[in-house]
Amino acid sequence: MILVDTSVWIAALRSRSGPEATHLTTLLDADQVGIAAPVWIEVLAGGSRRDYVRLRRALSALPIFFPTDATWTRIEAWVARAVAAGERFGFADLLIGAIAADQAAALWSLDTEFDRLARLRFVEAYMPR
Repeated sequence: MILVDTSVWIAALRSRSGPEATHLTTLLDADQVGIAAPVWIEVLAGGSRRDYVRLRRALSALPIFFPTDATWTRIEAWVARAVAAGERFGFADLLIGAIAADQAAALWSLDTEFDRLARLRFVEAYMPR
């Protein structure tokens, strides 16, 4: 399973013939894509009123993963480790990353914050080939 971050969805929606859209379509066709609830909300909130219904229908067809009690415990442990390593992360990135880790899913993002989370071995970064 690959959880796709908001940054990839935005790139794919902006340029439907771009590399992100092309690769995302391949992953969707292979049923390899899931979405973290915060990403689902970010994408819907950022979409146009005209595209909202179509976008919601498409995203709702994906497995949607929500935080659990274990997610919050994981985030708290990550924060302690990150602070000890001199790193700081935004709440949304920690939440999305922890949901991916809960699912043992790779995380595809264009956001460098997730590269830093991967360097600390909090998440597995997905790199398209």
